Amino acid sequence: MNDLRIGIVGLGWVAGAHLETFKAVTGARVTAVCSRQKRDEAALLKQYGVPLKAYTSFEAMLADREIDAIDICTPHPFHAQQAIAAARAGKHLIIEKPISLSFEDAKAVRQAIRQAGVKACVCFECRYSAHFTLIKSAIDQGLLGELHFGEVDYYHGIGPWYGQFAWNVKKDFGGSSLLTAGCHALDGLLFFMPGEVEEVASYQTRSRSRTFAPYEYETTSVTILKFKGGKAAKVTSSIDCLQPYYFHIHLLGSEGSLLDNRIYSAKLKGMTKQRWSTLETALIDSGDVSDHPYQPQFQAFADSVQKGQPMPLTDFDTAFETHRAVFAADLSAKLGRPVKPSELV
Repeated sequence: MNDLRIGIVGLGWVAGAHLETFKAVTGARVTAVCSRQKRDEAALLKQYGVPLKAYTSFEAMLADREIDAIDICTPHPFHAQQAIAAARAGKHLIIEKPISLSFEDAKAVRQAIRQAGVKACVCFECRYSAHFTLIKSAIDQGLLGELHFGEVDYYHGIGPWYGQFAWNVKKDFGGSSLLTAGCHALDGLLFFMPGEVEEVASYQTRSRSRTFAPYEYETTSVTILKFKGGKAAKVTSSIDCLQPYYFHIHLLGSEGSLLDNRIYSAKLKGMTKQRWSTLETALIDSGDVSDHPYQPQFQAFADSVQKGQPMPLTDFDTAFETHRAVFAADLSAKLGRPVKPSELV
């Protein structure tokens, strides 16, 4: 079976991490890149260690029959338009989050993917992390019982020291705290606590620090989620915090609780309630994309395309529902009232 040939559009920090990751993926390889700047192919070979066809025209890249899939690594405002064009060209898709900056655009991407019959993966790669895998295993084995409450929070100060700061501060590029970054936390919550979100109520604020003054939108939000059946949850997204990166996870169930990588379970006889027991694993504790678990996600994508099977964990439809909840949360903060995700149709 021939390798899946990948073309990456956008050639920044994230694209570099994707390109390096694909070197460790069986059955797929990056063969082309597209950048607004003209790139010398010999220089690209020296930089990345693999031969790459260089494009400055995205349309020309889409016309290349030797490219099977497009990996979208451009800034957020370009994701929807590029994904729609790629799907219409019959290319499979890897889309960096967010899918789009509006719900209408997300629906247009979904329609294009369905009409073209291509496979699509959205980069909620935390679902493939050792940390998330361990937590989901504890849940699936009943160690926490039936979950009734969860908190998954994203704390990552995205200031001038961070690569995307220059464009991320703009409303029409970053979108919101949840869209630009905190959606990882909301997606994690829905991974641990699947079910229909009945209503969300979200509130936004921002730091008075001059460091974050260039932001054109509120940079911290807290969202309360009510699930059909009675479960409740909370997601905080802060990109204006002055602290180390922290991905906070706290789950409460009928048989125990989990806090980050610590657990108490009544199912495990002999545990003491006075101290947490530590589950050793690699934590999600960095905003550096080079540390993100892209490899198992991209391997799953390559396998799904090659075998004609559904993409597990981070397929488009699953990611779309996370985005629906994100857009509902941002709408709630704007309107000053709770919003039902079912209002977004």
